[in-house]
Amino acid sequence: MLSLLVGLAVFYAFFNGYRDSSSILAGVLASRAMRPRVALLLVAAAELVAPFLVGSAVARAVTTGLVDAATITLRTLVIAMEAATLWSIFCWWRGIPASSTHALIGGVVGAAWIIHGPQAVIGPGVVRVVLPLLAAPFVGFLVGFLLMGMMVMVLSGATPRVNILFRRMQIFTAILLAMSNSANDSQKSMGIIALGLVLAGRAASFEIPLWALAACAGAMALGASRGDWRQIRNLGGKVFRIRPLNALASQAASTGVVFIASALGMPVSTSHIVSTSLMGSGAAERVNKVRWQVAAEMATAWILTIPATMAVSMAIFLASDGLRAISGDIAHLLTR
Repeated sequence: MLSLLVGLAVFYAFFNGYRDSSSILAGVLASRAMRPRVALLLVAAAELVAPFLVGSAVARAVTTGLVDAATITLRTLVIAMEAATLWSIFCWWRGIPASSTHALIGGVVGAAWIIHGPQAVIGPGVVRVVLPLLAAPFVGFLVGFLLMGMMVMVLSGATPRVNILFRRMQIFTAILLAMSNSANDSQKSMGIIALGLVLAGRAASFEIPLWALAACAGAMALGASRGDWRQIRNLGGKVFRIRPLNALASQAASTGVVFIASALGMPVSTSHIVSTSLMGSGAAERVNKVRWQVAAEMATAWILTIPATMAVSMAIFLASDGLRAISGDIAHLLTR
């Protein structure tokens, strides 16, 4: 069971990196700041390095902050990871811009609730985790809007040649954004592994071992190096036509919001923050520049993900229990 949990957590990290690369690179590639393959390699390198430079506050919030570790089992975590992974794959297949962070939180809460009862869920902890998760996209929009407004004001007399500078600056903002993303998201997989080690009796306290850190960081970097090109095209072309200044403003805004959230131990969705900061940068120029219908579709997916993955966790538990009962009946009949 522990081996299955570790495998699921590492695959979740890989898929997380694969999907989040679309958010990180959408602005960079839409504004033609870098060649696609070079951009992917830079992002992958940044994703690999960042987890070694941060603490474990986010990991604790996602695991021990949501559910009572004294009441749950390895099976709870395995079902939670299965639900989060299945939902993330389904959304990717259908082209739905859902958050893997929301999926993991919904999976953990749903699995703990159905297996151990509502008392296993730490209500105040859920509020502390979910409120920043829901508020962060609005903060990203506001920061992107304000930053873009200031840049437009300061650069009102600049010539089009200034776009060359903006494209070069995006190399650094993309690296910083990738590092902030990995610093926050990789901790979620690490936290699941660390809690699993405690529940399996392989660790005395909640500590992230070096091998788990390296495995999750490496998986995220490998996923990012592949690049989800469909989502890159969707985010880069559907919301509005992105200019170099929009890309630079949104990347700077997203990096600041995600880094601050990581420092405060708040799990957030990088893809949500990048999307809304892009919208904010576009709205700062002209409100109707943003395709708000696309934004509404994204928001709907964001809202539905947590309850959906809670339901998936519960369905997996009921299905596994049903299969266990059927196999037990068959074994009993065969031994009669």
